[in-house]
Amino acid sequence: MDITTKVELITRPPTEEVVTQEELTKLFETNSKPRHYIGLEISGFLHLGSLISTGFKINDFIKAGVECNVFLADWHTLINDKLGGNWETISKVSQYYEKAFRLVCPGVNIIRGSELYDSHKEYWKNFVLFTKHMSLARTMRTLTIMGRSESEEKIDLSKLLYPPMQAVDIHTIDVDIAHAGMDQRKIHMLVREIFPKMKWKVPVAIHHSLLPGLTEPVATDEEGAGTKMSKSKPMSGVFIHDTNDEIKSKIKKGWCEVGKTNNPILQIAKHIIFHEFSEITVERPEKFGGNATYSSYVQLESDFGSGKLHPSDLKNTVADNLVKIIAPIRDGLALDEDTKSAIKNSV
Repeated sequence: MDITTKVELITRPPTEEVVTQEELTKLFETNSKPRHYIGLEISGFLHLGSLISTGFKINDFIKAGVECNVFLADWHTLINDKLGGNWETISKVSQYYEKAFRLVCPGVNIIRGSELYDSHKEYWKNFVLFTKHMSLARTMRTLTIMGRSESEEKIDLSKLLYPPMQAVDIHTIDVDIAHAGMDQRKIHMLVREIFPKMKWKVPVAIHHSLLPGLTEPVATDEEGAGTKMSKSKPMSGVFIHDTNDEIKSKIKKGWCEVGKTNNPILQIAKHIIFHEFSEITVERPEKFGGNATYSSYVQLESDFGSGKLHPSDLKNTVADNLVKIIAPIRDGLALDEDTKSAIKNSV
């Protein structure tokens, strides 16, 4: 595969930003098998954004010849009070996450934080050296990567360890590409600022768009991170274990006003449906225009924006195609009752 094609794979939706594309091109020119990393907290049931959109993007990297590593951040999960801060639960749910990403992203490497720290005795030395370059104020500003605010009054000391740990993870795994959603942009910018001072390899930073919640209009913060699907709000997103009827019901209730193209249903079409299918067909009676086949997202969005495509027809088409994508993943990812209970009881 030539370098241009590799770069096109990496930069296709849902990729939103590459820092920088020139560095990415140079990386492929000098490295036939660059190393990639994406880190994930272990929290609730996986959904359309956390597994499928992320997994599809990882698969783009794999197709481009990149060695992909999914980092299951179990210690970060504990620090951030996810899954009740219960280590046994975190370990159990980690197995579920590992199985899920191996299913959706064949060939991916899975690395657990606890295993990484145990096997690299220099990790904590590097951690301390890295923190010497971080002020308390800068650390507080970076807490948004873990869904926290620097203005929070009650925040335990351990949470201040989270951002530098994430940065040192990237160094320890020895990656050429640091990949995450747009909500993690701040930590990658910190890495690109401090790593040169420490004479550490500086990775290319690649950020993908976050799928917006179904129940709210699309909104973005100063980092460009959208109002994403939330594991704690079941109706805000489509979950991997939803039944076909539940998927269709959620999409039917999704926010999708006539002519407004900044809606979550179109975002799902763009980042999920058209990622997997080269064309989709809207089925409707002749009196409403008859069937319409779309071979590009741009064409679909244009028709919706101009009123040629009604929200109900868009929703039906997206729901039907989502079922085709999710059903085999759901069937291959059966959850035992212990894991289900562990997740439900920790929310």
